[in-house]
Amino acid sequence: MTGALLLAMLIAPAASALACLLVRTPFKPEKLNLAASIVVFAAAVPLTVLSGSGPYRYWDNYIVIDMPGAWIALCTAIVYLLASIYAVGYMRLLAEEAERLWSFYALFSTFALTILLTTVMNNAGLYWIAIELTTLVSTFLVGFERAAESMEAAWKYIVIVSAGISLALLGTILFYWSGSFVLGPVYDMTWDNLQLAAAKMNPLLVGVAYLLVLIGYGTKVGLAPMHTWLPDAHSESPAPVSAMLSGALLNGAMLGIVRYLEICDVSGIGHLARAALVALGVLSLFIGALFIVRQDGVKRLMAYSSVEHMGVVALGFGFGGLFGIAGALYHMLNHSLNKSLMFFGAGNVMRGFGTKEIRSIRGVWTRLPVQGTLWLAGAAAITGAPPFGLFLSELVILRAGLQRAFDWAVYVMILLLMVIFVGFLNHFREMYFDQEPQTETKLLELSRWCVAPMWFALAPLLLFGIWWPHGLWDHFAAISRVLSVGHP
Repeated sequence: MTGALLLAMLIAPAASALACLLVRTPFKPEKLNLAASIVVFAAAVPLTVLSGSGPYRYWDNYIVIDMPGAWIALCTAIVYLLASIYAVGYMRLLAEEAERLWSFYALFSTFALTILLTTVMNNAGLYWIAIELTTLVSTFLVGFERAAESMEAAWKYIVIVSAGISLALLGTILFYWSGSFVLGPVYDMTWDNLQLAAAKMNPLLVGVAYLLVLIGYGTKVGLAPMHTWLPDAHSESPAPVSAMLSGALLNGAMLGIVRYLEICDVSGIGHLARAALVALGVLSLFIGALFIVRQDGVKRLMAYSSVEHMGVVALGFGFGGLFGIAGALYHMLNHSLNKSLMFFGAGNVMRGFGTKEIRSIRGVWTRLPVQGTLWLAGAAAITGAPPFGLFLSELVILRAGLQRAFDWAVYVMILLLMVIFVGFLNHFREMYFDQEPQTETKLLELSRWCVAPMWFALAPLLLFGIWWPHGLWDHFAAISRVLSVGHP
């Protein structure tokens, strides 16, 4: 059963990409990509449930379906489905790109496939390759519109992220070398083998390797100070791509850090490894708050919000324990939903008003009443306000920090979240309620494809804020036990 679902989840986007390359018509590829996203979502949901009875290993132990990976795959599948729905309406607005839509959807399907591959790789080296593939594919999506700013963002993205991934490769090699003193010069570098050997590895060597991996994959996650690619790439990409970058890709890169954190726990340096992750989490919150307050671009505002929220996730995993891990996993889900909603709303407003600048957008509620209401609700949610899901996950993470003796980080987190709340919503106050004179422009007609996924994202976001399903808590508790083997 799990094998069939795994094949469906991976083959669907691969088949979609291949079909788009063969069809090469303006609008058939959008249907192929949408069908693939539905199949991926339909497979990811039962895989997440079935993973509790695993892990399941396939293809000579190179592929694994375990609970942490299946959860990230589910978050990816949700964003992929929502972004595929939105892309149907949004990409049709780019009339100048109509002849290249087949290439967009071929790349988009491939991008989803590469993120999904990161969640099932049972070999540290293959995981690195999967992460690198996400970079190569998404670079073309970042620069898809071929504007000067998009091309600059794409180059900046591939240069900075590739530099980070090179450090992650060096860290991976050092981890392999550390394991060779225990398992012999040649061995399968699976996560299980590394964890089994970790107790006998040299702690100093493991510590250096982890720091390299943390910086390398932390660059991909967008943790400060390695985040500098993220604002440009997120702001210059087409809106569906921005949603995938923020709501799916960052989670896939965080999974690698979490898997190596397990190894550090077993090796006896977990407290140092977690302190480093907590420090980067706090710094990411600080940088996010600093740039959110003084931001002037709509999508750059959303991008710095991603830096902030990945900092919150890093804090959750850094704190550890049941509440830290459960809060981080719940935050990943809610952030994936919320950031999809926010980038969809930003895409609609940018296309509707014909500008990216916050100071040029006024009277959103008056001119776009339905979409404006959904976007404003999403803005409240993304700041961690109740009654939305991010409020609950942040509350649980704060509790974890107090339990795990990270009081200083908790107090800094609370302070910075308040700053972000005021700064972020102040920009929306300007866009919604300031009535400064502006040149009157005719709003671009937006289809239902651009509105429906905003509803689909907001509804569960609200539901998860007022009701944390007991089944999810049990699932998170099981994942916590898996991730806390060497960390009580």
